[in-house]
This record gives sequence, C-alpha cells and structure tokens, in this order.
Amino acid sequence: MTRPTGSALRLTVFVGENDTWHHRPLYSEIVHRARAAGLAGASVFRGVEGFGASSLIHTTRLLSLSEDLPVAVVIIDTEERVRGFLPRLDELVTEGLVVLDECEVIRYTGREAAPGDAPGTAPGKGGEEL
Repeated sequence: MTRPTGSALRLTVFVGENDTWHHRPLYSEIVHRARAAGLAGASVFRGVEGFGASSLIHTTRLLSLSEDLPVAVVIIDTEERVRGFLPRLDELVTEGLVVLDECEVIRYTGREAAPGDAPGTAPGKGGEEL
C-alpha cells in the first residue's frame, strides 16, 4: 500500500447500490480489487438521492421506496497507480460513471498496528477484518 502526499488523482465511480458482479455488490468488488492492487485506500458513499443516464430519480424518501440508491466509490492515490487501475474497472463497470480529477493530499495517516495484528485487519481489534 502506498502513502501518497502532494499531487494525486481521485477516481470516483458512480454505480447503483443493487449493481452486482458475480452475485457480489459491485462497489464491494471495486474496493477489494483496489486493495489487491495496493492502492492507498477506497471508500464507499451511499447517496440519499440521485439520477443518472436513465434520468430515473432514486431516493430514500419514504414514499418513493427506492431500493437502488446511488453509490460512489472514491479512490485516491498517485496518478500512475490510479491510471494503472483503470483497466481493472473496464470489465466491472458496464453502467455508471467513472470520473478522474486532480487533487492534493495534505495528510494521510492511519492507526499504528498493535503487536500481533495480522496485515489487512483493523489495528488493535484482535484480527477483526477491515
């Protein structure tokens, strides 16, 4: 995993909450592939309302009862590493929007791992998966 500072590239992938890849949520597959690629990090954000290319509005409002809310997967790393990851998205994202924009990393720090914590687990959580 890298620890970028300074100039970086932000990759944002907008998909639907119900989009899947081999019976797994698409957003989860993107996050796991980003981790396997050694990218600095990935976060998933669930939208409360939105629309895309279909112009169909998806919302959390009670009367609308939408189940396919918008989801954004955000990944930030160096330009080289993010661009190198893009081909892995080609097979996954068949519907949605993929956006790149330049950004600047001011600070990127994490918790220190406690003795005995396995790589890929939450620090100090006794091996609890991230």
